[in-house]
Amino acid sequence: MWRRLGLGLVALIFVGACKAREESGLARLDRTGVLRWGGDLQGGEPYVFEDPSHPGRITGFEVDLANAIAAKLHVRPVFVQQDWSNLVPSLERGSFDLALNGLEVTPERAGRVRLSRPYFIFSAQLVTRVADVRAVNLSSLRGHRVGTLAASFSYDVLRETGGIEIVSYEGNEEPYSDLEAGRIDGVLLDDVIVARYANRPTLHVVEDVRSGFYAAACRKQDADLCDAVDRAIDQLAASGELRRILARWHVDNDRQARLAHWSAEDTHALLLVEGRQTFGVRHLVLFLHGAGVTLLVSSVSMVLAVALGLLLALVRRYGAPPLAVCATIYIEVFRGTPVLLQLYLLYFGIMPAIRSTFGITSGVDSDAAVAAVLGLGLNYAAYEAEIYRAGMQAIPLGQMEAATVLGMSKWLALRRILVPQAVRIALPGVTNDFIALLKDSSLVSVITVVELTKHMAITAVDVRSWALPGLLCAALYMAMSYPLSKLSQRLEARLDRK
Repeated sequence: MWRRLGLGLVALIFVGACKAREESGLARLDRTGVLRWGGDLQGGEPYVFEDPSHPGRITGFEVDLANAIAAKLHVRPVFVQQDWSNLVPSLERGSFDLALNGLEVTPERAGRVRLSRPYFIFSAQLVTRVADVRAVNLSSLRGHRVGTLAASFSYDVLRETGGIEIVSYEGNEEPYSDLEAGRIDGVLLDDVIVARYANRPTLHVVEDVRSGFYAAACRKQDADLCDAVDRAIDQLAASGELRRILARWHVDNDRQARLAHWSAEDTHALLLVEGRQTFGVRHLVLFLHGAGVTLLVSSVSMVLAVALGLLLALVRRYGAPPLAVCATIYIEVFRGTPVLLQLYLLYFGIMPAIRSTFGITSGVDSDAAVAAVLGLGLNYAAYEAEIYRAGMQAIPLGQMEAATVLGMSKWLALRRILVPQAVRIALPGVTNDFIALLKDSSLVSVITVVELTKHMAITAVDVRSWALPGLLCAALYMAMSYPLSKLSQRLEARLDRK
């Protein structure tokens, strides 16, 4: 009986999977009555953002556009939150039907998903500091650091220009903050972003570099859905409703007049896909460089964590009550908040404030590396402190009493008797934490440090595949962490024998 039920369940799952594969995009919308579209609220105004006057409700010109498209398709729109950098992979997985969030038309995207006809024409604008008189155009910034969003149209433009150190960001606010602070020398992003985030007295636009296009994206197997979206945008453009939506959000301009007369030939010419790069020696060298950065950041951070963690453990267990309370608060705060948040606060909040207060202007280009080491080191010091404290608690109290009888002071007894034993007991745990730190170092990419995982993401965009870059990235992490794992096992076995 149970065997028959199991076989029946397997058959139902198989049939359901086959039907899901055969069902077209429009058929799925007809069945569900819903158009699920993905975007990222972090992109902010005027794209998709939470209405400040109505918490919980989203608004923006792409929200209005999604509503208008859904009305043309006679379905109900449902927004799905997703990080901008993961919109295309999530779309491919089937997390939603349509990606609609300032997706620029690039060869990489056109090679992975089906892009609609454009609904907005933007200009990639170069912003520099007003005081920087040498930065007059993009070519003048060769040999300098220029910021942009990762996997964006502007990123491709910077790469094609050559000779520029590209600094990639996850959000729109951060690159302009770094430009003001002098950490980078320019920012290249869409004019919509520039109008909202670069409106600062110390910054100005020096050049409109190149025009680009926003388009909606569907899975390649949902070609009928994308055709329907094309027809909907055609109708919105022809009726003037598209321009009215753009004007309502103050992003309409003369460039948009071209959208009313857009043709299938224009779309075909725009979506011509360039040949993808193949994974080669250049990418392998970048991976090895990224692995070196990961190992260096992790090692220096761990040295800081070990030294500070030991000090915190001693102060918490043997220090004066006020100092012990301070050490306890430090440990609880750093263990109780995400390391990603700590990196953001340190790099974008605390370090610029310190530089401004004390008038420090030198070394700003090394802020990211310093913040990465400090952020990881300070965070892991809290965990190391607890490991050392546990090691000290494992030592019999009689040893401290015996040292006191022999005339040793408390701190001398700690230095010569208790701490060496506690360190020996804690070594396996410290080694395990080093392995964890090695993997957590991938988080420092959010503050512009290009380590192993970031190189993997960049390479995946180049070759339009995550399989080989992902496997190589995993292999390099294993190559770095496996010796540490074996060392930890040997230390544990050695301690067990004693």
